[in-house]
Amino acid sequence: MQKTPKRNKQLSAAYEEPTVPPPDKKKRENQDDFVELLPPEVCFQIFSELDIQSLCNAAMTCKSWNHAIENNDCLWRNHCLTVRAVCQREIDYDRRNGYSWKITLLRNYWKSKVKQEWLSGKYSNIHSRSSLPEKSMYPMDVDTWGEILEAELER
Repeated sequence: MQKTPKRNKQLSAAYEEPTVPPPDKKKRENQDDFVELLPPEVCFQIFSELDIQSLCNAAMTCKSWNHAIENNDCLWRNHCLTVRAVCQREIDYDRRNGYSWKITLLRNYWKSKVKQEWLSGKYSNIHSRSSLPEKSMYPMDVDTWGEILEAELER
């Protein structure tokens, strides 16, 4: 007679079969998901009230929300047009080159934040590189730096 090692008994005792939720629980979960229940136009209206960070967080909530948000270019367009006020040339370039509104926004969002800070004069009184905050730099083209320098000269 062969003995079963004590460790194997502990492992088998610790292992539990995965439980399948009852069908009524799955039905209840779908009832809690407004994206599954409401018309797409209403979902769009709800999601369009979110800021960029909240919209990205909502897209990670569940598959149905992700699908509704990721596949709705209009949601990203509205935010992208806000960023365009600062990065018009960059946004127009990306759109001419066929980038979706979402990708255009992702490519230009942080750049617009940094550029706006520079244009507003936030860094006007910085005397050395070591005095700059870590997130004050972003790769920008010559034209963008030209805009920033012009704004500095006007101050």
